[in-house]
Parts: sequence; C-alpha cells; structure tokens
Amino acid sequence: MAEKIAVAMSGGVDSTVCAAMLKKNHEVHGFFMNLGLPDQKEQIAKVRRVADLLAITLEVVDLADIFAKEIIDYFCQSYAAGITPNPCVLCNPRIKCGKLLDAVRARGIDKMATGHYVRVTHNGMHLLKGLDNRKDQSYFLCGLSREQLKHLVFPLGGLTKDEVYRIARGLGLDHRPETESQDVCFLKNQGPGDFLKRKTDCAKGDIVTKNGEKVGCHEGVFHYTIGQRRGLGICDSTPYYVTGLCAAKKQVIVGKEADLWHNELLVRAVNWIAGSAPRLPVRLEVKIRYRHQAAWAELAGEGDLLRVVFEQAQRAITPGQFAVFYDNDEVIGGGEIVSKA
Repeated sequence: MAEKIAVAMSGGVDSTVCAAMLKKNHEVHGFFMNLGLPDQKEQIAKVRRVADLLAITLEVVDLADIFAKEIIDYFCQSYAAGITPNPCVLCNPRIKCGKLLDAVRARGIDKMATGHYVRVTHNGMHLLKGLDNRKDQSYFLCGLSREQLKHLVFPLGGLTKDEVYRIARGLGLDHRPETESQDVCFLKNQGPGDFLKRKTDCAKGDIVTKNGEKVGCHEGVFHYTIGQRRGLGICDSTPYYVTGLCAAKKQVIVGKEADLWHNELLVRAVNWIAGSAPRLPVRLEVKIRYRHQAAWAELAGEGDLLRVVFEQAQRAITPGQFAVFYDNDEVIGGGEIVSKA
C-alpha cells in the first residue's frame, strides 16, 4: 500500500506539480489553508478543480483566526512601530509548517510536502538552498525547527522553475508566470501602504534630515522603508533616501547614499535550526533581505541579542527584516533585525 503524504495546495503551479510528482509513488491528500482572505472562495474553487484533475482528495483547514492574530496583526503593528516586517518568514513556521502541519499529522499523515524551492538532507536535519538560485526560498524558512523539518518534503528543491513549467505543460496544466501568487498573500496586488491605510491611523508627519532639518511632509510612516528614494518629493542636487523611521515622532528620516551603508547590525529572537547556537563567535554568510546577495560576517553574542559584523558594509539594513545565516548552502538560522549597530 502506498505511503500517505499531504500536500499544501494553493492552486498555483508549484504546489500542483508537487502533488503530481508525489502521486506517482504516494497516496496524496491535498490540504488548503483557508486564511479568511477576500478572494479565497475563488481560490478554493480553483484548488478543488486541480484536486479533481489530479484525482486526489482535498481538505480545507480553517486557519483564518490564527492567521489574523499571528500574521496580519504583526504586519500592521510592525509598520505602525516604524519597522518593515516580513510576514512570510513568520507564516511558514507558525502557520503553513506549524498549524497546517499539525492538522495534517492529526489526520494520521506523517509527512507534508510544500512547493518551496529548498532541499533537506539527513532525514530533515539540515535545510539547504534550492538548486535554482533565482527561485531559492530558503530565506523564508529560517524559522523552522528540526522537529518540523522531519515531517516536511520539498519535491521542487532540485528543480528549476523552467523544469516545473515543463512538467506542468506535460500534465496539460495552464499555469503561466503572470497567474502565480505573490509572496505576501494578503496584499493582492496592492502595496503595504494601501493595505495599511484601511487598518491603521494615517498619521501625517515631517520628513527630516539626520540633523532634524525639516525638508518635507509625509502621509504616514508606513508608506516608507529604508533605502526608498521614490515618493519623497525633495529637490536637491543629489538624491535623498529614507535612512530611518521614527513612528513615535511621526518622522521619516532621510539622508544621502553614503548614509545607507553600515557594517554592523543587531538581531533578536534568533532561531537556530539545530536547536542551539554554534560556538560563537562564528563566521557565516548573512542575507539581510530575500533578494540580498549573502555577505560574510562574524556573529557574536551580545546579551539577549546577536551582533553581526560584516566584512564589507551593506546597503539599507532594515529593522524588521530578517538576517538569515548560511554555511555554504545550509541555512543555520535567522532572526529579526533590531537596528543598525
């Protein structure tokens, strides 16, 4: 009898191909997370069509309340505090690979597959980058534990996106790049500022230099993030960039290109995938955002925080984003950036 395996289904090409690949050797059961988002009725109908096409069962798991509390509230509160969050990094360990995996295992199924472009080795003890550098999603899974990884399968980790599309075409599936879901599922083709205008107080304030000189006005600090140039409306011989946000004073702080570069940062709430920190100090590669080119740094403890000192200055270190640590292709852990040090 074929081994049972669950697949986290979204209706997109990645989870669909993931389910089709596993169906060759497993009894596949699809699971869909109902997150209470406005368009999810249409999405559920789409996922049901995919499940019918693949001839697999589908169960809808209601996670709307916990998603609102753990992810959307965190997103809104972070922007209101003047920091730039990454909800996907929290959603994976808490919701998709947390509550959804719990529901799967409660049904007597020990393994769950997702469409992430990552790899695991040694019975889930080590998390590695996906082979397709353009699609590698290991950054977003830095919050996982080995206990979670033991129950997770990533069939796409050794494939490129082009190979996944070829498999989809071979199955007669009509998936095109423009129909794929975006990373922040609840934004739905709108920027964070547009979403937050309906959720938070749009407190206007001043745009100031690091010396406190007022150079403009803004419609809410949540419209801005570190490194931003567009939308400032400041005329000068050289561009201004956002270099800091102070929600308490309702200020957007701006400076020049040179003000964006720093060698150090502090990280809180570090998750070490192995369950404990390596011997510190340690030299690892560090990514400070998803699309950032990993850079070498020394990591050392500093009370409840971790100090990261880069060998070369990095641009636009952003509080609220995550610093993720790599040893070659392996994800060692990660944590939330507190500040430039």
